[in-house]
Amino acid sequence: MRKTDDDVSSMRDFPVGLGFDAALACVRKVAAAHRLPTETVAIESANGRVLGSDVRAPFDVPGFANSAMDGYAVRAVDLATSGETRLRLLGAVLAGGAAPPDVFAGSCVRITTGAVLPRGSDTVVMKENTHVDGNVVSIAAGTAAGANVRPAGEDYRAGDVALVAGAPLNPGRIGALASFGMTEVAVARQPRVVLLTTGDELVPPGEQLGAGQIHDSNRYSLGTLIEQCGAVVVRHERVRDDPARLRDALARAAAEADVVISSGGVSAGEADHMPDILHAAGKVHFWKVRIKPGMPFLFGGVGQALVFSLPGNPVSGIATFLALVKPAFDAMTGRGPPARLKARLASAVHKRHARVELLRARLQCDDAGVLFATPLKKQGSGMLAGVADADALIWIPEAAQEYPVGTVVEVVLLPGSFN
Repeated sequence: MRKTDDDVSSMRDFPVGLGFDAALACVRKVAAAHRLPTETVAIESANGRVLGSDVRAPFDVPGFANSAMDGYAVRAVDLATSGETRLRLLGAVLAGGAAPPDVFAGSCVRITTGAVLPRGSDTVVMKENTHVDGNVVSIAAGTAAGANVRPAGEDYRAGDVALVAGAPLNPGRIGALASFGMTEVAVARQPRVVLLTTGDELVPPGEQLGAGQIHDSNRYSLGTLIEQCGAVVVRHERVRDDPARLRDALARAAAEADVVISSGGVSAGEADHMPDILHAAGKVHFWKVRIKPGMPFLFGGVGQALVFSLPGNPVSGIATFLALVKPAFDAMTGRGPPARLKARLASAVHKRHARVELLRARLQCDDAGVLFATPLKKQGSGMLAGVADADALIWIPEAAQEYPVGTVVEVVLLPGSFN
């Protein structure tokens, strides 16, 4: 028998008001249990996807010793330590060309970058250090033995683990796959997400605003974040603050997605129905986290879908998404831990509360190579100007504390800020 809203309101037996570390550990544990299967995609479509299994080099790369320069392949023992060396020119070898002639004592072969190193040679002299007269090449002193030669297997040795499971694929890694002759690669399936934005006050951009109404910015900021963080928005639905409609929308979304993300209706006001609705429909893992902005954050599940209900304030939604939803995507796809950056505060921070705080900030590197983070003035949870002008979040840990100028802090890059 389904629990009614009245039943649920007096049966909140789920954790409320978790510390951030406990909330994050819960999210990661639950999301890891929802690990998504792998699928095979063409490498040209793999940018940003998460590698599903280790990739070993099938052969040496490069597969043969070759020249790193345009010049002349020689034997190092033939080069004089002072003055010029004169060698007889036997021919030329081009990258991808026919087999070159062998190099023997007193001879050389003209060679281009990437061409196979002729048998008998072990060094390449740069073209700029030579002078040619007919079939005689004069070489200035100074080229070290083995110079300008790329040995076979310099990049990868056959059998090397070249790329590890969980690595996000980027142009360099996709290039490595191509160098192995691969045309397809196994990657984690992307999480499928249904995005619900809730609130009677929401109006789509482009429509006329009525009294007390605002445009639905969360549909676009969160939708963009979802896709930038490696998931796919299956669809979006805007829902009024009506329990029956919210319940039906949640059921539809959970039936077709791996993850449901809702925005709004998650605090403790008269129109905040999501905690009770999620409790009645499925399971609540926790509600409210000691984080600023974004304390009224709700995490649970309906059926096989994970459900994240974010605060309706735009900045709170963005901050909690990065702090708690993105780690869930990472756990579901097996993605490795993100890089952590450190910076020095360019202005003091006076933290007078015990919650974790995410401050909107700008990053700048000085001439000495030191990275500085400047907290922006507009830090309100409903102030999009603050996050629109930011390229990072300063991560301030729990406990009230003073942070003077120059304090080293952790920063989280906002996706797409440095594209």
